[in-house]
Amino acid sequence: MHPTTAPTAAAPTHARARDTGDFLLQPPDPARRVPCRVDPVDLRRLDLLALLTAAGIAPSAGDRAAIEQLSLLPGSVHTALHRWLEQAYGFCR
Repeated sequence: MHPTTAPTAAAPTHARARDTGDFLLQPPDPARRVPCRVDPVDLRRLDLLALLTAAGIAPSAGDRAAIEQLSLLPGSVHTALHRWLEQAYGFCR
């Protein structure tokens, strides 16, 4: 089992690593990460798909357009939709 980080990125961790050219990299520097924001519409779409799946409702191929349209609605509508599905199917998030 290998440790998750090496003392230096270029130094192999043991003899086998030197032979294969394989070595462990340093952990990423959080200050150098590229900022990424997920669009709220995408978050609502993913959340709705997760909720349907948890309720045992498998969306069919034709449901994709409906899910996309529901995801475009405001967050308050999305919250109500979640509440209705949770109450109808008797599970909690």
